[in-house]
Amino acid sequence: MPFAGYDPCMAQRKWSAQVMQRSDALDLEPGVFKKRTPSAIAKSLKRSAEQSKRRKGTPFQSAMSMLNFFINRGGKNLSAAEKTKLERAKDELRIVFGRKPKGARSTGRRSARTTPRTASSRKKTPRKTVGRRASSRKARSR
Repeated sequence: MPFAGYDPCMAQRKWSAQVMQRSDALDLEPGVFKKRTPSAIAKSLKRSAEQSKRRKGTPFQSAMSMLNFFINRGGKNLSAAEKTKLERAKDELRIVFGRKPKGARSTGRRSARTTPRTASSRKKTPRKTVGRRASSRKARSR
């Protein structure tokens, strides 16, 4: 059974094309993913997400979800250059929405550590005994 917004005149080879046109995530401007730069793609997605009245989540969630959907559904039909551009558009989208890019380092205490912690440098805490062994030790100590 076709979904509620199905229009036989719009029948296309792939169901994902209909999702791109009729999604509740947001209303996209035509050719948004064909733009030349990742920042242009991100700005267009942000504009579409903020103007859309049909989205269910936050504007950031809707924009990122549509970008991920396009990347995933493009699959092997996307060239390496297109994939790279779209992956960079994700970081640009985070920046445009005032969030940290995925690869950005945090400014917390852990980033100041110069050497990684090893098992031998961690504090050793005694293990708690659980189950039958714990009850047998109580019996012996009485």
